[in-house]
Amino acid sequence: MSIFKGSGVALVTPFSKGGRVDYQKLRELIDFQIENKTDAIIICGTTGESATLKETEHTKVIQECISHVRGRIPVIAGTGSNSTQTAIELSKEAEDIGVDGLLIVTPYYNKPNQDGLYEHYAALAGSVDIPIILYNVPGRTGVNINPKTVKKLLEENPNIVAIKEASGNLEQIEALKLIKEKLNRGFDIYSGNDDQTYDILELGGVGVISVLANILPKETHDMVYDYLNGLKQKSMKQQIKMLKLIKALFQTTNPIPVKKALELMGKIDGTLRLPLTELSEEQTKTLIKEMKNNGIAI
Repeated sequence: MSIFKGSGVALVTPFSKGGRVDYQKLRELIDFQIENKTDAIIICGTTGESATLKETEHTKVIQECISHVRGRIPVIAGTGSNSTQTAIELSKEAEDIGVDGLLIVTPYYNKPNQDGLYEHYAALAGSVDIPIILYNVPGRTGVNINPKTVKKLLEENPNIVAIKEASGNLEQIEALKLIKEKLNRGFDIYSGNDDQTYDILELGGVGVISVLANILPKETHDMVYDYLNGLKQKSMKQQIKMLKLIKALFQTTNPIPVKKALELMGKIDGTLRLPLTELSEEQTKTLIKEMKNNGIAI
């Protein structure tokens, strides 16, 4: 059974001007998402600036999210680390808090080989009882999970149930689709790139873990469900309509542009933690133009 189908938002973590987590704004963002049909909240992921959260903050943000969502939609916590032991500890804490699943990015910086990736994920899967989503984003981590490694993990670890694919490599995702078809168990593929959501649905995906959904939650949900309900042409048109906005959201490092977009919408302060810095004036103009073209009030 899928943790979710449709649009899971990779939620930003709002900070006050002083740099502290703004829990009131976090609750407001969660309500905005649920009111606009988002199918799952992904908390403390890359877009949530998890790399700059202290462990105590990481735990509290997850706790606040679970408390405010109150079971209305699934909550999936990012608990990855380049240290296997740290990832295990974060994962156990998130499980104790009551999340519905874990999103675990490949270890970054130390660049393990495929054996190391297998052992890392197998150790994590053996430490918790809740579902795990693998997160493959080689552009950030410097390492790619090969389909053969994914297959071995799925054969030997029943609580690994899905992958967020942000490699951009559709040939690789085709290989994952073939693995999915041969397995005698559930395994879901989620798009990790907003500009490839339709393509990945065509390759057997069931949804997206989306940055775009922070600002267009209903439209992102509808695009996926139109496809899943057989309205492929309508889904494709919506994907094409949003492509320039998606490009504007990734014109520099995520989540810099999306936090600026949310600030322009009046939803958060937009503060980032170093080493991330403000969107440039020129890039902001591009972002504003594409937001307006997609009917977003500023």
